[in-house]
Amino acid sequence: MPQLDTSTWFITILSTTIALFILMQLKVSLLTFPQTPSVKSMKHVKTSSPWESKWTKIYSPLSLPQQ
Repeated sequence: MPQLDTSTWFITILSTTIALFILMQLKVSLLTFPQTPSVKSMKHVKTSSPWESKWTKIYSPLSLPQQ
């Protein structure tokens, strides 16, 4: 059974990693990003809910008096 020659693995993995790094750098450098982001004015809109005008009390079953 022949032995697996691993002497070239280091240079193969290293060159592949460098090539992928260069390709990713080229991809990112070709992207365009907005130079000055615009500010949006946020207006607060108050919505009225039917339960806002009422006062309600919710009783927990554990807080009710024992019978």
